[in-house]
Amino acid sequence: MIKLTRLNESELVINAEMVVFIEAIPDTMLTLISGKKIMVSEPVDLVIQRIIEYKRNCNQLLISGE
Repeated sequence: MIKLTRLNESELVINAEMVVFIEAIPDTMLTLISGKKIMVSEPVDLVIQRIIEYKRNCNQLLISGE
């Protein structure tokens, strides 16, 4: 799960595994597997960075056996 911010400044937690597309149009729009679209205030690069960190953490847990 990654923590992001909606355009109205409320926090949102999204399952990173459900993200299909990330677009800058000009705000960042996430498209989920379900087809739902969510606008967030973080730039595309930051969303990508958070997804990569999430996946790294998941892989470390698998490798360490925790």
